[in-house]
Amino acid sequence: MLRSEWTKLRSVRSTLWTLLTAVALMVGFGVLLTAVSKDMGEEVGPADALMFSLSGSPFASLAVASLGVLVISGEYRTGMIRTTLLAVPGRLRMLAAKVAVFTAVALTVSLVASFAAFLAGQAVLGDAGIALGDPGALRAVVGSALLITASGIFGLALGALIRHTPGATVAAIALIFVLPQMTNMLPGAWGEAVREHFTTNAGDQVTRIDIMDGQLGPWTGFGVYCAWIAVALAAAAVLLRRRDA
Repeated sequence: MLRSEWTKLRSVRSTLWTLLTAVALMVGFGVLLTAVSKDMGEEVGPADALMFSLSGSPFASLAVASLGVLVISGEYRTGMIRTTLLAVPGRLRMLAAKVAVFTAVALTVSLVASFAAFLAGQAVLGDAGIALGDPGALRAVVGSALLITASGIFGLALGALIRHTPGATVAAIALIFVLPQMTNMLPGAWGEAVREHFTTNAGDQVTRIDIMDGQLGPWTGFGVYCAWIAVALAAAAVLLRRRDA
C-alpha cells in the first residue's frame, strides 16, 4: 500500500510543481521581507530576524495543503478511487497509507524549505541576523516545517471529507489562512480564547521565540492545531467507511 501511494504521488506532475511552489514561496518571502527591512534601516531584534526569514510559512502551508487535498480528491474526480478500494478493501488502511506517504514527503520538503529560508534570510541580514544555536531558533525552524506539514495533512483530511477539489481547497484556505485572521475581530475574553485556539493561530506559536505571558506555549499551541487535524481525520475516516466510492 505504501509503495502504491508513493507511486501515485510521485507520478502526478502537480506534486512536483506544488512542492517547488511551496519551497519558492517559503524562501522567496523570507528573503524579500528581510531585504526590505534591512533597506529601511529598521533595528532588527532576534525575534524579528526569525519572523522575517520564516514569513513565507503561511503561503507554503497553503501550497502543501492544496497538495494534500489533491492526494485524495483527485482520485474521486477521476474515478480512480474505485480501483484503489478494489485493490485495498480496508479503507482505513488505505487512508493511513496516504497520510503516511504524504507526511514523509511533505515533512522532508518542508524541512529543506524552512532551513533554506532561515539561512537565506540571515545571510541577507548579515551581522543583524541570528544563528541556529541561538535560544529558540532551531525549534522555530523545525516548528515551521512541522506547521507546513500539519497543514498539508489538514488539507488531505478535508479532501477526504469533502471529496471535491475546489470545495476542499476553499475550505483549507479558509481554515488555515482566512478565518484565523478574522478571529482578531472577535470581542471580549471569549474572542481572545477562540483566537488563541483557532487552527494556525495556535499552531503558529511553534515558530515564535517571543511568547508573551498568557499565550499558549510553542508545543501546546502546535498540539492544539494537531487536535483540529485529528478531529478532521477522524471525521474523514468515519465517512470513508460509511459512504460509497
